[in-house]
Amino acid sequence: MLNRILAKLEDPQRPLLGPNYSALRFWGLLLPEKITKRIFYLFMHFLVTFFTATEYVDIWFVKDDINLLLNNIKITFLATVSVAKVITFLSRQKDWKAIIEYVNKADLAQRGSNNVRKNTIIWKYTKYCRKITYLYWSLMYTTVIIVMGQPMFKFFCSEEYRNNVQNGTETYVQVVSSWVPFDKNTVAGHIAASIFQSYAAIYGGGWITSFDTNAIVIMVFFKAELEMLRIDSSRLFGDNGDSLNEEDTVKILKDCHRRHVELLRYTQLFDSCLSPIMLLYMFVCSVMLCATAYQITVETNPMQQFLIAEYLIFGIAQLFMYCWHSNDVYFASKYLMLGPYESGWWLQNATKQNHIIILADQFNKNIVFTAGPFNDLSVSTFINILKAAYSYYTLLK
Repeated sequence: MLNRILAKLEDPQRPLLGPNYSALRFWGLLLPEKITKRIFYLFMHFLVTFFTATEYVDIWFVKDDINLLLNNIKITFLATVSVAKVITFLSRQKDWKAIIEYVNKADLAQRGSNNVRKNTIIWKYTKYCRKITYLYWSLMYTTVIIVMGQPMFKFFCSEEYRNNVQNGTETYVQVVSSWVPFDKNTVAGHIAASIFQSYAAIYGGGWITSFDTNAIVIMVFFKAELEMLRIDSSRLFGDNGDSLNEEDTVKILKDCHRRHVELLRYTQLFDSCLSPIMLLYMFVCSVMLCATAYQITVETNPMQQFLIAEYLIFGIAQLFMYCWHSNDVYFASKYLMLGPYESGWWLQNATKQNHIIILADQFNKNIVFTAGPFNDLSVSTFINILKAAYSYYTLLK
């Protein structure tokens, strides 16, 4: 059954981005052309944005309880990043569509190649993108289910909690801490608040999974395209000692140059779309990791510790995947200029060797994704964020 569901997500016209494109459309990040559907999705987006605002309001009411305050802050900040992702995606819809179409077009152009090495790369990165996408979706919705289910789980499994709620010494555990214009501690009020909070958790989870997996898969493709450019440039004078004539060499040279210029254009466009989000996310992630680590140390209930730890893992995984794949793109671009020198250039005459210099100079441009104007998106930056989060945690404790 699961295989049939996943098969429906595949798109022959988008062999790489099929599931990711479907998710973007399903959750309304790629707005439909039909005006009624467009209004529907915009309204759904507005509701979750409004809900995020109520989370900030609730901070005032829970400020005296450090545990509730930290729990609210970490979820509210993560929701803020989700809202920022959606707002920027919608406001730059044209740019994101252009990036997606470029990736799809460039991916299709490389499929069906006669080169064994390139076909191996295509097979590997397609399989890898599916794993990343489905594992990320699983991790996200495991987190959402745990967040939604923990109030019921605590109510039915803890007799002491039920008694405390009934005699008024303890309040109902919320799905997500938020303000509502009615009493959340009555049965009807708690159910109504939980329904709205669950909706926001589910839809917010859809935002995160569709945006993040799409961005990560695009990064994976950028790395793969750089590797395939290196392979093609190493064939500048032929394969296995077979020499190409001047016309064929110039044709490969022009194709590599065109593809690299196009790749640079869209990586820069991608970075301009993603960079502000990653700057915000790095700040949020530091606070979120700090708050979550503190909660684990002060919480005595093993089940609550498990739930908090799962949330911590998800927060770390989100940032790590961005930094890791950005790091991969950087090193692939750094070593791209070796491609022309891996050809049989030393057997060629001076005219043909000039082609090597032209192409190597073109390839000598590193691709660096950023988090605002201050940080590169890399593994070293990820480690620095973990260090900063630990410093905040030590201060808080």
